[in-house]
Amino acid sequence: MREKWILENKKADFRGLAQKVGVSPLLIKLAINRGARSEEAIREYFFGSRQSMYDPELMKDAKKAAGLILENIRRGGRTGIASDFDVDGIFSALILYRSICRLGGRAKIYTPDRVAEGYGLNMRIVAEAKDDDVSLLLTCDNGIAAPEPVAWAREQGMITVVTDHHEVPFTEEDGGKRQYHLPPAHAVVNPRRTDCSYPWKGLCGAGVAYKVVQLLYREAGIPEKELDEFLAYAAMATVADVMDLTGENRIIVRFGLRPLAETGNVGLKALMAVTGVDPAGLSSYHIGFVLGPCFNAAGRLATVRQAFALLLAGTMEEAMPIALELKELNESRKNMTTDGVEEGKRLIEEKELYRLPVIVVRLSCHESLAGIIAGRLRETYGHPVYVITNGETGLKGSGRSIEAYSMFEHLQRCGDLLTRFGGHPMAAGLSLPEENFDSFVRRINEDTGLVEEDFHPVVRIDAAVPISMLSEEGIGELELLEPTGKANRKPLFAEQHFALRSGRIMGKNRNVLKLQVQNSEGCVMDALFYDDIETFEKYVEQEFGTGAMEAVYRGQPNPVDLGFVYYPSVNEYRGARTLQIVIKHYCRIARS
Repeated sequence: MREKWILENKKADFRGLAQKVGVSPLLIKLAINRGARSEEAIREYFFGSRQSMYDPELMKDAKKAAGLILENIRRGGRTGIASDFDVDGIFSALILYRSICRLGGRAKIYTPDRVAEGYGLNMRIVAEAKDDDVSLLLTCDNGIAAPEPVAWAREQGMITVVTDHHEVPFTEEDGGKRQYHLPPAHAVVNPRRTDCSYPWKGLCGAGVAYKVVQLLYREAGIPEKELDEFLAYAAMATVADVMDLTGENRIIVRFGLRPLAETGNVGLKALMAVTGVDPAGLSSYHIGFVLGPCFNAAGRLATVRQAFALLLAGTMEEAMPIALELKELNESRKNMTTDGVEEGKRLIEEKELYRLPVIVVRLSCHESLAGIIAGRLRETYGHPVYVITNGETGLKGSGRSIEAYSMFEHLQRCGDLLTRFGGHPMAAGLSLPEENFDSFVRRINEDTGLVEEDFHPVVRIDAAVPISMLSEEGIGELELLEPTGKANRKPLFAEQHFALRSGRIMGKNRNVLKLQVQNSEGCVMDALFYDDIETFEKYVEQEFGTGAMEAVYRGQPNPVDLGFVYYPSVNEYRGARTLQIVIKHYCRIARS
């Protein structure tokens, strides 16, 4: 898949701003590349505090929701928390459950069965809550697209409060005017409401729950310091749900990482122990790629009750076996995902599905893995991808998109073919009858607005930095960009011409390529490549001839001359610290 490399070239007084803010000109450039334009915005980006977070009272219905919850607690009513089965749903529910218990209330968490019921609040949960004498039904990370269950809960005499962050469903009238539809709850807290003036729309479900609990504690007179536990949970969900790490989300994660590392939750401690995560070095990477997937595995391949059992465990003896089970589930998920991706690639190539703007592929994988597999296939082909599987009562699917295409909006146009759907511009889920599959494929590929250019990923390079200019001090300064993740990526630098002096494949799973590279100035440095080694090898052989890669592995002279997009790091081994680069993209670049 051809990439388009773009060197960011925004203009500014880098040196002048650097003197005012107290960082290097390069760091000023990085901040400006990430959307900080003014001196004030740059200071906020690097040095923003918790005081920069917005007042939760600005969120429509948040104060009303907190008041209803508190009133229910004070009169001895029981709260039913209707959650979801992913990390965001799990930690949203945990925030609400812990806070209600702290205030002396009684609460029970309900979750849908992913396979039998699918996403979100449903009639079975409402009926079960009614049987349990629930007087207030509170949703988290769902509910915005569940008008019928919400209405039925009200008919049963329950107070209903929806907290969610997903897109509000709408219908298009003549002329393209949109009519948005909120569920008939007593309070609907969702920053994506068109009538909500909350400045930051990008919160995850746990972020919305945290805002409600801020008001709940404020009203109840609970010290603000006690919110640290919930900020940690919101940080966990923000990263694991792949939300943009900009604006208020970045503050949540930045200031939630420390209380997460120092958590008193024995379940999280146990999971860190079994996965080898050192709390002292906890970062957004560990949440996104180590801890978060273990919770998602519980929701995908087994009951989510295991995740709640872990998080509500009272002792390490109780928590450790559950943590080990979640880790093993995640390992199983990884293997099943790999198989699903390979099957998907085979079918896409055989049927030439990549010729359509939106790829829709039917797989025999476990339906709960469809979203992960769709994401991997999108990375391979650069197209929006839906993976459709056989459910118990029809077809189910998950999609992952590209920047130029809003899945949620285009699903709206196919709503008459679907049993249910929901999601975001970049990700969506759906159910549909078997007989509607062919019509769905046809309709979803009509009027996409996509052009060939949209299918070529853009690689945005922050600066052209020869490796000879790297220093340990400069690399240390890059930590001011943390936490990095979606929409606040690690800094990417580039240099055009590298010779490969030697190379070897390392790691328990032989998935790390370590190269010794030399630039045109003669500077030599180690370089690591963690992506698809086989594809890298094939590219080198294709561009520089058969045997070129073998010569690299033997440490022999070879014709390889590659440009790299990289980020720098410091390797520490047995007390020695050396500079190295991590290769993210590569390409042969003609010499002028």
